[in-house]
Amino acid sequence: MRVAVTGSTGLIGSALTTSLLSDGHQVVRLVRDGTAPATGDGSESAWWDPAAGTVRPGALDGVDAVVHLAGAGIGDKRWSAAYKAEIRRSRTAGTDTIARACAEAATPPRVLVSASATGYYGDTGELVIEESAPAGDDFLADVCAAWEAAAEPAREAGVRVVHPRTGLVVSARGGAFGRLLPLFRFGLGGRLGSGEQYWPFISLTDHIAALRFAIAADELSGPVNFTAPEPVTNRAVTEALGRALHRPTLAAVPAFALRAALGEFATGITCSCRAVPSALLKAGFDFAHPTVDEALGSVLRAN
Repeated sequence: MRVAVTGSTGLIGSALTTSLLSDGHQVVRLVRDGTAPATGDGSESAWWDPAAGTVRPGALDGVDAVVHLAGAGIGDKRWSAAYKAEIRRSRTAGTDTIARACAEAATPPRVLVSASATGYYGDTGELVIEESAPAGDDFLADVCAAWEAAAEPAREAGVRVVHPRTGLVVSARGGAFGRLLPLFRFGLGGRLGSGEQYWPFISLTDHIAALRFAIAADELSGPVNFTAPEPVTNRAVTEALGRALHRPTLAAVPAFALRAALGEFATGITCSCRAVPSALLKAGFDFAHPTVDEALGSVLRAN
């Protein structure tokens, strides 16, 4: 296959690119002008400018699939009004740009896999959440809904569009778990907030496999929960990390302290989402790491 990828230098994008190239596929990294990575890995690069709404002419011609992962990091900065606007703009403008480029390609790609997140559902407590659940009513839910809607030009052009609603990716190289692991290694880890909130997780290995599955599985379209089939609470994640690292997990950070330190972003840590991957399981996807212990074990064995 020939696959175009945005966000190819991020945690998920770099792992996906490596996976595709290692199996002999061609990868076109869509990068902002002047930022093409000097990887020497055999991938190609083509510029795009999400702010201007442009993609290099012909960049998507002959591409079988587009995987769109780019967007401002949710937890990279404190949520000021300006940064919240950047979070929204980077997702909606970028997705609209890619969707229109897909629609206008000489031969449109078969599929656009355009990222989303389980934040779409908001705080849902102990309810089991499948893809048919409605959107929540907080900032992240509103962003995710607009993010997915921005892919409409590709859908209207007949491109199959898949929205991976991703949970917390278990990896030592980045994301929430990448930040938590060093604390737990030093015995400073503990539950966050009440600890009773469900954290939808997925190992990086399973996430990359699921992306490739979504590219190939013609029956998949629309929202697809990219979460492990056995969701667990933050308390259970904390205990699993303690077991895996043989460290105490007695520390606890109350919700008010998280809010003081992180501002509004703390809601993304203390809210609960018991999302399950109904669409993936129905389509026959096989998880390598269905439990949190298996997901953590895969990370620790690799590090």
